[in-house]
Amino acid sequence: MKAIWRGQVIAESERTLEVDGYRYFPRDTVRMELLSKAAKTPRDLECPHGVQFYDVGESQRAAWSYEAPQAKMKSIDRWIGFWEDVEVR
Repeated sequence: MKAIWRGQVIAESERTLEVDGYRYFPRDTVRMELLSKAAKTPRDLECPHGVQFYDVGESQRAAWSYEAPQAKMKSIDRWIGFWEDVEVR
């Protein structure tokens, strides 16, 4: 699987996991230098899994990770999910 932003591969792995309809990539397969932490909103702070959103270039909050997941999301602890401007295929 690949995560592609504006024609550029930003993540690639054969070990992705799908959880609740979203595909997650192991952090070591993501080009983290292309992501920057987004400021947490009050809603982010309410997330029971410790969500951290990331901007991908000019695409705000186009990636996220659960930094303190509860049991349901433990399999993707600190893995990166993508949406909106990032194509996953």
